[in-house]
Amino acid sequence: MDSAVPEDRRRRRLLIAATATGLALLLPAGVGIYGLLRGPATTTDLAPSDPSPRTPTNGPDPVPTAGPDPIPQNLGPEVFARAIAEALFTWDTTSGHDPSDYAQALAEVAAEAEANALASDVRAYLPANDAWAQLRSYATTQSLTIDEVFVPAAWETATAQAAPGQIPDGTIAYTVEGTRHREGIWGTEPIKASRPVTFTVFLVCTPEASARGTDAGWCEVLRLSQLDNPLR
Repeated sequence: MDSAVPEDRRRRRLLIAATATGLALLLPAGVGIYGLLRGPATTTDLAPSDPSPRTPTNGPDPVPTAGPDPIPQNLGPEVFARAIAEALFTWDTTSGHDPSDYAQALAEVAAEAEANALASDVRAYLPANDAWAQLRSYATTQSLTIDEVFVPAAWETATAQAAPGQIPDGTIAYTVEGTRHREGIWGTEPIKASRPVTFTVFLVCTPEASARGTDAGWCEVLRLSQLDNPLR
């Protein structure tokens, strides 16, 4: 029952609604507040530079591995945001895993109050199963080069203008700018495709050093902005 939910968790549960309503009114028009604008990421833009028709390779048979690496939660806010960004964009269609396996690694570090909403956010970044099958026929892998991670001015404005208690302690936003890379095989020819990406990661970090055995606190993911529609 709601009465049994600790006060700090209850306030975290209200974070999305607070940001999407009251805080949105305080920010300049056009700012990409997360949760307001949703949309799928591009998932099939790995194409050869030579448009001549070729028969796609079936790709190597998947070789199951132990699964995506778990994401440490005691890294401190900025390093944790970087780890989330890398986990979100790093996958290999020949690994024997599917998009749900990569999504699960992110679900493991989600804040409980926003777990369902975060799962929806993550799905928008990962290929759908049919797109995954197509990408696997080209043995596609994806990675991310991070250029910059910063607290956006819009978030600083929001926190400065928010009413006391409106944003829970330890909540912070980081905007990530980088380049997404995809590599694969078209016939027998290696091909590559890259494009810039930017997005915002919303976190909550608490100083639980004694309980967790860390000096950096303990971080969880709240939400992700729409791809290429970050806070600035």
